[in-house]
Amino acid sequence: MAESVHISPAQRQQFRDEGYFILERVISDDFLDLLRGECQDFVDRTDAEMEAKGAERQGITQKGKRYFISNCFRQQPSLRRFLFSEMMADICRATLGDSAYLFWEQYVVKGAGGTSFSWHQDSGYVGDPVHKPYLTCWCALDDMSEANGTVHLLPFSQVGIRTWVKHERDAESNDLVGYFGSDPGITVECPAGSIAVFSSYSFHASGPNTTQALRRVYIAQYSCEPITKGDELWGNAEPLLVDGTYVTTSLRAPA
Repeated sequence: MAESVHISPAQRQQFRDEGYFILERVISDDFLDLLRGECQDFVDRTDAEMEAKGAERQGITQKGKRYFISNCFRQQPSLRRFLFSEMMADICRATLGDSAYLFWEQYVVKGAGGTSFSWHQDSGYVGDPVHKPYLTCWCALDDMSEANGTVHLLPFSQVGIRTWVKHERDAESNDLVGYFGSDPGITVECPAGSIAVFSSYSFHASGPNTTQALRRVYIAQYSCEPITKGDELWGNAEPLLVDGTYVTTSLRAPA
């Protein structure tokens, strides 16, 4: 199990004011090995699925270039050890408050020559129904740099937007786009094992991977309440924190 992580008062304030903060080298070697191993397995599975269909694209995934593979923990319960770790509970408590539910998770991988990803809010991909902002934990499985297409973040004070905005679909990339300005944002250059913590209302984008190595990220997202569309649950709603208490029973795989 991951150890607790300290979130400083300054980081908490930066999250409230600017919508993000960075935790460097907080993911243990054990968890990095787990996340990297499962990442390769899911990329291989996705390639096999597209090859069987004779397809080069699957949603916003582009074979060999970029991958968005979600809800992997449903197929590989070992990932739950990280998703429901005490460390993630600490991060959620510092940002969301006393209640936190696993909402979504996915691998985001760029291969050599992998393409960029347009400016968007994660909430832009949920859109309606109206929902409170949720939390994105962008977990770097490799050293991140401008060269391999790391994420760029737009602080709230720079973009001047703190709410969800309607996004437009880009016909060529299939991306949803919510910001069309020229501000390059903050470049997140960090070592493997770091986590960029940001609001689902924070605009972010990433450039192409110009290196010959994979650029691997594991994204864990948590909400302060279940997100629903009408009477239907949107995503997941497994508890991590209940009334401020860390709920360790979530470490067990569902029956």
